[in-house]
Amino acid sequence: MLDIRWIREHEEMVQRAAEQKGIPLSVADLLALDQERRLRLQEIERLRQDRNKQSGHMKQLIQQGKQDDAEAIRAAVKQINHTLAGLEDELARQEEAFQSLLLQVPNIVSPDTPFGRSDADNVEIRRVGETPCFGFQALDHAALGSLHRIIDMPRGVKTAGTRNYYLLGAGALLHRAVQQLAVDLLLRKGFTLLEVPLLVRTDALRNTGFFPTGQDQTYRVAEEDKWLVGTSEVPLVSYYSNEIVDLPQPIRLAAVSQCFRSEVGSAGKDVHGLYRVHQFAKVEQVIICQASLELSEQLLQELTANAEELLQRLELSYRVMAVCTGDMSQKTYKQYDLECWMPSRQAYGETHSSSNLLDFQARRSNIRYRDEQGRPVFCYTLNNTAVASPRILIPLLENHQEEDGSIRIPEALRPYMSGLERLVPPKAD
Repeated sequence: MLDIRWIREHEEMVQRAAEQKGIPLSVADLLALDQERRLRLQEIERLRQDRNKQSGHMKQLIQQGKQDDAEAIRAAVKQINHTLAGLEDELARQEEAFQSLLLQVPNIVSPDTPFGRSDADNVEIRRVGETPCFGFQALDHAALGSLHRIIDMPRGVKTAGTRNYYLLGAGALLHRAVQQLAVDLLLRKGFTLLEVPLLVRTDALRNTGFFPTGQDQTYRVAEEDKWLVGTSEVPLVSYYSNEIVDLPQPIRLAAVSQCFRSEVGSAGKDVHGLYRVHQFAKVEQVIICQASLELSEQLLQELTANAEELLQRLELSYRVMAVCTGDMSQKTYKQYDLECWMPSRQAYGETHSSSNLLDFQARRSNIRYRDEQGRPVFCYTLNNTAVASPRILIPLLENHQEEDGSIRIPEALRPYMSGLERLVPPKAD
């Protein structure tokens, strides 16, 4: 959320951000409604003052025994109250409409964010690692999973419907191993690990900027004000909602959690295998820091470097993309995506995302710190996916396969796999 006073002073910039992000919002309509509600509030305050003045005068007349004059004023006060009731109802309707529009206002974008309409316009910043060149007919991750009996999509669909799966044996171990590798990496870098709620109230999703725009992507618990989170970013940021925090140093938080997304609107898109599923696990990193553009940029690079270090430990080829305006979410000021090479797609596929949100989430969540003068200031927040699985299993299995069908396990994962160096297909029954 942006400060309405700031929006009044930067109408053109905010309108441009909405248009760049494809958000159908008229900032002029918002400001007109803001003006109307302020005028209505002034009118209400004037009438309240008049009523209070009249009520005081009426008490004096009663004390003086001037009942007839007091009754005349009583009738005037009654009329003021009647008028106030109508104006207050009108103000409540205006306030509701105003808040609804205000929640649609996007964050501004950084000056170095590339302009574009979709992910096709994202700009490559750097490319790391060599893509494999197989001298044999390589298999995709679904075929490898079936060959090794570690991924079972048909039974996942049978049990839970489309875009569901089972991981078996070494598949489940790999799924756990990459998460623990990411957790250990973050712990060494000073992050505090939290176990977080996966069912949250509407306010938590609204305050972290996922609602109202992402409501169709979120599973709701019927007849309750509870939703399943699509990322532990929501409970991590919400941990400090409505608090004033101490910020001598940035607060670094991490969580491992199951995540759920309905994927509404993605029918027919990336339906093969594990790329786009309804349930997955993420190791998320969140940083809360002081309101400094310079510091937040430094921390965005730090978060991205953490994810890059993990990919390098997994011995995967990847590239870093500057996300363009049209591919950014409402809440984001600046964003990088990390994309791993996926041989079956003959292309890079997104596996990580790093975002700087400035004070957008903190303002909605009311998370503040005190500056050097003791004044409360809204914090800045940032987040990054340290690893998401099972999507990461796609490049992990496909890039490390060998001609005999075996899959080499990167050295960094072997301690989490009981020293196992490779997966070998089981013999046919």
